[in-house]
Formats: sequence, structure tokens, C-alpha cells
Amino acid sequence: MARNLMTIGFDADDTLWHNERFFRLTQERFAALLADHAERDHLDARLLAAERRNIGQYGFGVKGFVLSMIETAIEITDGRVPAAVISELLEAGREMLDHPIELLPHARDAVEDVAGAHHLVLITKGDLLHQERKLAQSGLGDMFDAVEIVSEKHPATYARIFGACAGGAKRAMMVGNSMKSDVRPAIDAGSWGVFVPQDLAWDLEHAEPPRAPRFRQLADLAGLRDLVADIG
Repeated sequence: MARNLMTIGFDADDTLWHNERFFRLTQERFAALLADHAERDHLDARLLAAERRNIGQYGFGVKGFVLSMIETAIEITDGRVPAAVISELLEAGREMLDHPIELLPHARDAVEDVAGAHHLVLITKGDLLHQERKLAQSGLGDMFDAVEIVSEKHPATYARIFGACAGGAKRAMMVGNSMKSDVRPAIDAGSWGVFVPQDLAWDLEHAEPPRAPRFRQLADLAGLRDLVADIG
């Protein structure tokens, strides 16, 4: 009998290793620097609006986040933001780019459990150099058969990536922490979508769970091996 599942895709940030926590810590630092110019809720809303506005130009990741912080600082202060504040925001960005990788619980075991028996693809958004560096530091790179660093995750993205794998999208699964980017578009492409939520999530990645037979949710990656075995 043909196997139901031949390819497994993994998201990277906040699925295999910590990421959002460093954005939140930097945002706290940003708020402290501009505390004399704006209330925290207003500042957060302005920053989120800048991020949403800039995704098309800057893409996802640290560099776009830092540019959005600088833009928001200029707007909030009516162009009077001190150079020292800009300098500190740039330094915060460098620290984020240089931060050591911290794997999430069960990440290594989960990847090891399904490697070999399945074609593994890392599918992640963000800055090319930074994502490549994080994968190299993670120690997981050798277990993946392919790596796709994309500008956005649409159904067509998964159709293209999984379509090039044996069995196609119908025999593929995408595992990730974003309902918007990892789960729903993979299911729309005909694959399985497995949601592994994290405590922290970027506001722009929220979406409602799909009502679809190929949707699954796990408390953490420890349950992946049994899920894969159950699907067959």
C-alpha cells in the first residue's frame, strides 16, 4: 500500500527554536527609550502599523523590525528623536541577529524521529542570511533534505515546494506555530496542517483554525511521532 505521508515540512522560528521572545524583549527596550513621548499601548499600535505597512518592502525578520522601530520613533517624536536612540535601536537589532539559537523543547527529538523515513523540508520566512545562520547554529541542518527560505507562505508556495517532492502536496504535512502562515495555506494546497502553538505569537500571524479534515493540533512537538504514525 502507498504511504499516506511522504514529506514533512517544518517551520523554523518558534516551531524549532525560540524567536518571538527576543522581539518582545527588544520591544520592551524600544518602549523604555520612547516612554517620554508616547504611552505604551499607543506606541505598540504605531509600531505594529509600521510593521504591517512595511512587510511588502522589508520582508520578515529582524532588519525589517528595526527599520519599523526607527520609523515609528521618528513619527512619534515628530522627527526629533535623538541620534542616541537610533543608535541604541540599531545595536538592539545587532544583538538580535547575533543571539545564540535556543531550541524549543522536543524539537531535536521530533525532527530525528521522522527523519530518514520521510523527506524533510525546512520552510521558513525571513532574512536569507539570518535564517541560514540560525539553521547552521541549531545543529538540525543535516537532518533536512531541503531548505526553502521564502518571502511569504501562500497556498501556491506549498503547492510548489511539496509538488516537487515524491507524493506531492497530498502526501505532505506542514508543522508550525502560525495558523496564518504554516497551517491554513498548507491545507489549502492539499496537505496536512499541524498547529503547534507557542505562548508568544506575533499579532500579524493570528488566524482562525480551519474546519478541515487535514487539520491537527499538538500541545508540543513531543506528540509529532505518534501523529505521523497514525496518519501512516
